[in-house]
Amino acid sequence: MTPITLTATSTFGLEAVVKRELKKLGFEKQTVNDGSITFEAAAEDIPRLNINLRSADRVLLVMGSFEAYSFEELFENTKKLPWGDILPVDANFTVSGKSIKSTLYSVPDCQSIVEKAIVEKLKLKYKINWFEKTGARYKIQVSILKDKVTLSIDTSGAALHKRGYREDQVIAPLKETMASAMIDLSFWNKDRLLLDPCCGSGTIPIEAAMTAKNIAPGLGRKFVSEEWGIIPQAAWKTARKEAFAAIKTDVLPIIKASDIDPHAIEIAKQNAINAGVDDCIEFRTLPFEKLKLDRDYGVCISNPPYAERMGELDEVEKLYRDMGKLFRPNKTWSVYIITSHEGFEKLYGKRADKKRKLFNGNVKIDYYQYFGERPKK
Repeated sequence: MTPITLTATSTFGLEAVVKRELKKLGFEKQTVNDGSITFEAAAEDIPRLNINLRSADRVLLVMGSFEAYSFEELFENTKKLPWGDILPVDANFTVSGKSIKSTLYSVPDCQSIVEKAIVEKLKLKYKINWFEKTGARYKIQVSILKDKVTLSIDTSGAALHKRGYREDQVIAPLKETMASAMIDLSFWNKDRLLLDPCCGSGTIPIEAAMTAKNIAPGLGRKFVSEEWGIIPQAAWKTARKEAFAAIKTDVLPIIKASDIDPHAIEIAKQNAINAGVDDCIEFRTLPFEKLKLDRDYGVCISNPPYAERMGELDEVEKLYRDMGKLFRPNKTWSVYIITSHEGFEKLYGKRADKKRKLFNGNVKIDYYQYFGERPKK
């Protein structure tokens, strides 16, 4: 298997989570940067990565990196890369880009020059002057940061948070990849009760159930690189077969989810059915103030409303106070809350044991982590 360089992209602040996932999949040597983890692999690994990564946004095939201060340097260095090893003669390729703090700041010009350089390289490879672009899709990305150019090809297509089970959703939904990372950072396990009292369309409880049962997040969807000739179809079949075989059908975690909105609960129930975990989650229409803790050593992971996006500020702040009143007296419960409200700790009535800065889309948020007592053995 010829080695290639891949990058798993992530939401800023979740690099450590994706790094752990990659290690579990057998990729030990990694280079971590803001929002990305780069590692060596083989083309045959692309199916397994896309199907199994829970918290990464995309998997990119890195073609090369170099410094460029002029359009001529950008053209010549792009042309040197082995595009013909990846792109077939009928490749339907497009180029998108971004440039940050670089001499080459005109993104449209950079995209055009990269495309021309690739075409010139393919002319040499295939001995033709016209390309139909009627074959498999290849989305090429040119990223320029402080004059360093990185050229890559997206292997995922639709972002990895699009699992396929969420046919409908509520306002301001949490991305599935973020929900999965929240679960990973909580160190919740299948033997403890998980509670989401503001479940919305059910993303957190569904991702928790899928994790507990070891259901690969990409098992029910397609990826753009399934059309690529460099990846044997047998590799996709093998990756899916292994993922199906790894599902823990005998595991039945205890997960409870509620929301004040009955329509949201109906959506969540259907999404859970689509994900194949409806037998793991108890959904209820219930306002938070009526919620009671019926056992100790539970774990609450939730994405309650933000004042900026839904509801009135007074209602949101009352909810945060109610959360503190419910959970603070019970020292056995661990509580993990994500919100953009900077006054959350004061309203909750206690400083978090740990706080992690993240981004939900373009919204800066904090993940407040309150560690409860460990269950007795």
